[in-house]
Amino acid sequence: MAAHAACLQERINYMPRIPFIEARLGLAEESPKAIERRLTDYLTSLRAKRRSGKAGGPSPEGHDAADQSSLIPDPGFDDRKYPSKEDLYRIQSRSNKLFERRRAASGLQHLNRQELDRLSVLRDGVRLVPVETEHRADELAAELHVAMPWMAAATEEVWMALRRSAAAGEPGARIPPLLLDGPPGIGKTVWARRLGELLGVPSDAIDASGEPASFSVTGLQKGWSGAAPGRPVELILRTLVGNPIVVVDEIEKTGQVHSNRGQSHSMTEGLLPLLEPASARRWSCPAFRVVFDMSWVSWILLSNSIAPLPEPLLSRVRIVRLEPPSLDHLIQFAWEEGRRRDLQTVSIEAVEEGIRRLVFDKGEISLRTVIRLLERAKFLERRPPLN
Repeated sequence: MAAHAACLQERINYMPRIPFIEARLGLAEESPKAIERRLTDYLTSLRAKRRSGKAGGPSPEGHDAADQSSLIPDPGFDDRKYPSKEDLYRIQSRSNKLFERRRAASGLQHLNRQELDRLSVLRDGVRLVPVETEHRADELAAELHVAMPWMAAATEEVWMALRRSAAAGEPGARIPPLLLDGPPGIGKTVWARRLGELLGVPSDAIDASGEPASFSVTGLQKGWSGAAPGRPVELILRTLVGNPIVVVDEIEKTGQVHSNRGQSHSMTEGLLPLLEPASARRWSCPAFRVVFDMSWVSWILLSNSIAPLPEPLLSRVRIVRLEPPSLDHLIQFAWEEGRRRDLQTVSIEAVEEGIRRLVFDKGEISLRTVIRLLERAKFLERRPPLN
């Protein structure tokens, strides 16, 4: 286990990076007090060298000669009284001017210190998780298909996308937007999460039925009760991986929220620029009011019926229609998932018997029921024996 974790960490360290934010973070991060300290150190060093008969001195990093000119004392200045009130005033004035100038050049002058601190993790960009070869894409698709064969149509879409990504030598795996349409309880969310695990990318699932507006996806702009970034941006800030998988469940059940100004906010409308590669590449975040590169995010939308969905959304996704799993599929899933959860053979056999009995009694069961049976079996294995 330790060797696997070390190998994974080494792989992460060598992942390619891309710029994620369209701004110059380094210019906005240093506070006026920090600039003051650097200018004070520079002036101290300069005067020490002059007293010892050495000319010049190193410029503090990030400041040119013009920035220091107002700090150099007049000839004959008594530096033994340093720092004088005049010195402190001039250093403070110069520091504030430099701070404002650098903030303006950064493109982040509208952010407060807390917001800047949150974005500072993006200074070196974000990592991308690649699929290095077409052979690796074949392996991932095969493993996904073995686990959930009734999702073959969705797996084939992903397989072809990963092969194209590997063949093109893209720095990160990227899947075009998919809309998986099928009955509830067939495992669409489980499939999407398993895909993220196999690719080694972070993932997040948003329940559209509980999120009537676009805020969970796009974020909340200032002017509402409180500004906050959307969950995809939060996921990238937390993991520093730029190509996560974002799942939106029951997309057809999303509604609209209207602001006091009469503006409407729906999740489907908020998704449109994120599903279009050109606009996603320079997507403006309402919360931070800066531009992010969201073009590497893989979007997987899930629906029980596409009838309520608007045409602009449907035109931006690949629609994959799915059917419920058969009894054999459910039993195969129980064995694959049971082994993955380290269940004993006798426990998996008991789960299989439970599946057969429920199908006989009810005619069909959902994948959720199978997963609950597996969780129950794991609980019973861990329960201490009765005396």
